[in-house]
Amino acid sequence: MQTLRKALTLLLLALASTTHAQEVPRDEPGFTDYVAQMLRKEVGDEAVSIKGPLTLGLGELQANLDRVFAFCKNNASGCPVELERYVKGAAQVHKERSTPPSKDSVRVVLRTTQYIQSAQGSIRGSGPAQIQPRPFVEGLVALPVLDTPRAIRMLGDKDNERLGLTPQEVFDLGLENLRKSQKPIMDVAKVAGSGQIGQLIGDSFYPSRLLLLDTWAPLAKEQGGVLIVAIPATDAVFYISEDTPIAIDALRALVKNIQSRVPNRLSSVLLRWKASGWELVPQ
Repeated sequence: MQTLRKALTLLLLALASTTHAQEVPRDEPGFTDYVAQMLRKEVGDEAVSIKGPLTLGLGELQANLDRVFAFCKNNASGCPVELERYVKGAAQVHKERSTPPSKDSVRVVLRTTQYIQSAQGSIRGSGPAQIQPRPFVEGLVALPVLDTPRAIRMLGDKDNERLGLTPQEVFDLGLENLRKSQKPIMDVAKVAGSGQIGQLIGDSFYPSRLLLLDTWAPLAKEQGGVLIVAIPATDAVFYISEDTPIAIDALRALVKNIQSRVPNRLSSVLLRWKASGWELVPQ
């Protein structure tokens, strides 16, 4: 009995030691090295290099770890799962860069201008022409991408050539595919009543729906002509039917709360639907 107890004690100590050893580092250099090791297991040692704190080289790409690092600092329990998702996605993008794009996979997403500035520096020797952002509203751009099973990757000039399309044709194709792949708005969105905030969550292309302005008309009509939306994360849209300071403040508070908890933040702006286009709601 004493031998068994001793063995169990040693096993528990070993497990505790292993758990401690596998804790995600909380300092920038340690975190960077930790993620680099995870990526090397996925894609091989030669493809991964450490370029600086929270910055990794991944073949021709640059992997920026600032967002996932910030998430892990504020959410230790969810960090391992989010890191695994990040690494799998980055590895998939790296592996698929040499795979010819298919026309059926072309989409368009919304991203911030800050994201684009970071992305333009993520490819060695890149210039602004290598990716193809288009202005949407102040602070946001529309970006042609390729939708793959594990990740969404940006489309560049070379991809246009592989597809045999001009930049305008690629953009139009992305919008067309987006329109075909999304259900009618009234099939997925409920009318937001007084004091309510509606939501569309869980799909990476929900924010992209804002690019299809006309598709929101039925929801705006059912809400008495008032539709104000927020896109705090890359897979979420929230909306209200009241153009009042109280309702707008409530939506802004929700956006702030969400962006403090998720790694895939998008934008804090609020947009008002008009038949002529989306309008920024002043702060």
